[in-house]
Amino acid sequence: MLYEHMDLLESIGLDLLFAAIFFFIGMAIRDVLRDADVPPFGKKMVWLVLFLGCAGFVAKGVIQVFWEYTI
Repeated sequence: MLYEHMDLLESIGLDLLFAAIFFFIGMAIRDVLRDADVPPFGKKMVWLVLFLGCAGFVAKGVIQVFWEYTI
């Protein structure tokens, strides 16, 4: 049974890995922004770029799910 669902387990594991990477990148950026005394506008721009990268990753996953189930 486990071998039959190997593709699903791989995709879930890969998604969790990417989520963990985004989390650790966010923590590193927060630490650098706090220690570097960055102005508020710069902080907002950095977080916007990080959020857009994460949103693009989520959008790719949603599009992929819809694409697989419609074909």
